[in-house]
Amino acid sequence: MSIHHWMSWEGGVDLVVATQSGLPMPNVIVHVARMVHTPVGSAPAGLVMYQPDPARPPMAMGFVSPDPKVGAYFGENIFAGTPFEKAPVLKAQIEIFHDLNSCGAQVVIGDITLRTTLSGLKPLELVHRQPAPMTPFTQQGIEAPATTAKLSVNGKEIAIMVPPVGISGGPAAVWSPMGLYAR
Repeated sequence: MSIHHWMSWEGGVDLVVATQSGLPMPNVIVHVARMVHTPVGSAPAGLVMYQPDPARPPMAMGFVSPDPKVGAYFGENIFAGTPFEKAPVLKAQIEIFHDLNSCGAQVVIGDITLRTTLSGLKPLELVHRQPAPMTPFTQQGIEAPATTAKLSVNGKEIAIMVPPVGISGGPAAVWSPMGLYAR
């Protein structure tokens, strides 16, 4: 298989949740990494969607990075053919923390600060996922699903419901120390 587009990451934290029961899709995505490597450069980066009112447009949605060139790489190269293909690039500061049993991310986009905390990490597992409609790329890496997840927005804890599967096709609350998307 010939590879045309790729990205790899170090220190990935993913949380995909709903803030209300009965929603057809999660309304919060914090899918970020301490360092993302692409053909156009390396920087902290990821994908964020924060839509507290599912009946209204998101308050923040797009590819996030302090480096706009790295953030702009993802839409047409990695997420082509998905609803995220034309997502904007949002300048953001991304911080990742990890210890033996927990991890989390803080993403600051303008006046919105999203903070995730994942705990009760299970043992790391090797993953290899084939392309799917929302993830049209091959995915490889290692990850540890979390048994507990928390989300706060601007310092206020938000009630969340964690679905069994996230946008990556794996767990919706997960620590991924390293991995690769390729298509």
